Order: sequence, then C-alpha cells, then structure tokens
Amino acid sequence: MFEEFKKRGFFQQCTHSEELAKKLKEDRICCYVGFDPTADSLHVGHLIPLMGLAHMQRAGHKIIALMGGGTAMIGDPSGKTEMRKMLTEEQLQSNIEGMLPQFERFLDFSGDAILINNVEWLRNLNYIDFLRDIGRHFSVNRMLSFETYKIRLESGLSFLEFNYQLLQAYDFLELNRRYGCSLQMGGDDQWANIISGTDLIRRVERKDAYGWTYPLLTASSGKKMGKTEKGALWLDPKRTSAYEYYQYWVNTEDDDVEKFLALFTFLPMKEIRELGKLQGADIREAKKRLAFETTKLIHGEENSLQAQQSAQALFSGNSGEGSGDKSNVPSTTITAASLSAGPGIFEIFHETGLCKSKGEARRLQSQGGVYVNDERIDDPDFCLGEADLRDGEILLRAGKKRYHRLIKES
Repeated sequence: MFEEFKKRGFFQQCTHSEELAKKLKEDRICCYVGFDPTADSLHVGHLIPLMGLAHMQRAGHKIIALMGGGTAMIGDPSGKTEMRKMLTEEQLQSNIEGMLPQFERFLDFSGDAILINNVEWLRNLNYIDFLRDIGRHFSVNRMLSFETYKIRLESGLSFLEFNYQLLQAYDFLELNRRYGCSLQMGGDDQWANIISGTDLIRRVERKDAYGWTYPLLTASSGKKMGKTEKGALWLDPKRTSAYEYYQYWVNTEDDDVEKFLALFTFLPMKEIRELGKLQGADIREAKKRLAFETTKLIHGEENSLQAQQSAQALFSGNSGEGSGDKSNVPSTTITAASLSAGPGIFEIFHETGLCKSKGEARRLQSQGGVYVNDERIDDPDFCLGEADLRDGEILLRAGKKRYHRLIKES
C-alpha cells in the first residue's frame, strides 16, 4: 500500500516512514480519516480521502470514517482566514445523514468499515479532567509555531478554535483505545493536527501511531479544483447531476488526465499509464474514460452511461437537429405565454444559470460565446420565440461546452 499510494499520487508526507512501510507490508492495520459535516453533502474536495480509505479497505485493512459532529461545533481553523459558521448539533446530525449515501458509494460498512461520530465521546467531556490528562501534553509554543495558527494570529484566533487541535488529537487517542487505530490520514493542511495525535498516543499509550497526508487538490494550471459555474461540485445527485458531473471531468486539462485517472478511479496503473500516453485529439478518449469512471462511482454505471450519451449527442456536431439522447442535459421548462412574450437573450441566459448575471451574459456575447441551437447570436437585442423551437425545445450554449435545454411546456 505504501508504494501503491505513492504511485497513485496519494502521498505528500508521513511520520515514521520506514516503520509505517514495514507495518503496512506485514500487518493488517486500522486507519481513519475525519470529515467535518459542515454541509449535507460531500464535494469533490473529499474525493482523495474517500478514495484513500477505499483503497485501504480493498487492500484488507480496517478503516474508520470519523464524522466530526463534536469538533465541527468548534470549527477547524486550518486553511481558514476567519472563524467558521457555528452549527447546531441538530444541523450537524442532519448533515451526517445527508452524507451517508455518498460514503456508501465508496466504503463497505457491512465489512471492516466503521462510520462513527466523535460527538459520542466529546459531548460529555469533563473539562478539568481533559485539561489535566490531555492538555498537559501540549506545548503552546509549539502549537503557535504551526502555520495553521500563525496565519490566524494576524486576523484573530479565538480560544474556542485554539482547542481544536487538542480535540482532534484526542479523537485519534480515543480511536486507538477503542479500535486499535494506529494511522490517521488526511489532507496536507491537517499535518499539524495529525502529528499532534500521533505524539499524544505515543506519550499516553506508549504505542506506535502514524500520520499520513495527501496532496491538496489542484489543477496543473493552479486553479482550485471542484469549482463550477454554479459553485462547488457536489457528490449529492440532487445538487450536481450526473451530466454536470460527467462534463466537469471530461473537460479536464490535458496535463491532468493521467494524474486524475490515478487518483479518482480504480483502474490498474498499467492501463492508466497507457491512457496517459495519448496525445493530441486522442487525449479526448482518455478524458471520456476518466469522466465515465468517476461519474460511475458517484451516480452508478447506468447514469454515467446516459451522461456520456448526452454529451456525445451535444458534441456530435448536429445537436441542433435534435439527434441523440440529451435527456440528462440541464433543462428548464418555459410556458407558451413566456415564450410568446419574447424573452431577451441576456435575461434567459441569466435565468437558466448559464451566466451569473445579465452583465456577464452581455460580456459573453461580446466574446462570441452566446449560441442558440448552435448558431452564434451577436445581436444584443435578440429575443427568443416560437421560431427557435426544435422538436419542442431550444438548445442554449455558453462558450464551447456549457449547454442548457429550454423545453416548451406541453
């Protein structure tokens, strides 16, 4: 697993690397990743830790997905320039329930996988005992040396948030005591929190404990991953459709295709290397394989296939003729009365979500990016009408790749 993780790009840094490599090779271990339920859905930023846990379970190790129902009531200051929004215990529990179906797409909880909420042991902690038993093992000077706290000291760090690192370390200790968990994994922004946990276990329990971090998710261009025109790329099908999810991955930059195949699919590395060798127009086939495999993981094979067919229908060059299955393409229903009123092109691009505002739509048109039924619209006064209907719908396009169907109400 140690070498496999490195090959696939899941490695940034770890503690006690030689010890851990030997242990992973010789023993079956228990590891965990923590997830803060600050929303009712996971997003693409959670994919690396999810895939990491899935690989560990497939390799025969015991895994724990730890829900931070307790720590999220405080908020992790890591990577944040201001204090997080406070959520109630009820909101956090509701979010956990919303995220569970997405976890089950990756992890088999009928096998050696556990999903547990840290509110179970944090909610009723005795503060005096916690300070005496746990707090005495932490050096304030050392904590302030971590980049997490250095950044926040400039903008203001609350005492509430300052406790977060102690609580996350205590989580690791508790999981070690309950389940023999000896490895915590997470994004590289969690390094300070993770090594605090390994140190605490080694001091208190006199047992081996290890930390492992993944690289933070970025595209080769330096852009932040997981952002779409509508915002975050969610794993909940109600928030991000299979078609939208497929389109996100099929539009991956050429330089990222092999890396993302290794990180976000279970394809063998030999096959991934072959796909990564494709150049020029052929790289499109590798992108389609990436999009299909990643969408299948979240939405299932049937929905992934439908999304692929919808994309092929749009990009076949005759989408304006209504050929192919476009049922998965985002759509909006328009009444006959609304269509007869002749809605303006900027208004309709804004209302369908193709543009965030009419002003953005106007700028898009000035760049030659506004299309109706695959015909470029340069007239700022253009209005839609019955004459634009093709088989009861109008196909809108923003730029080269973002489509939206406007369907006349029957």
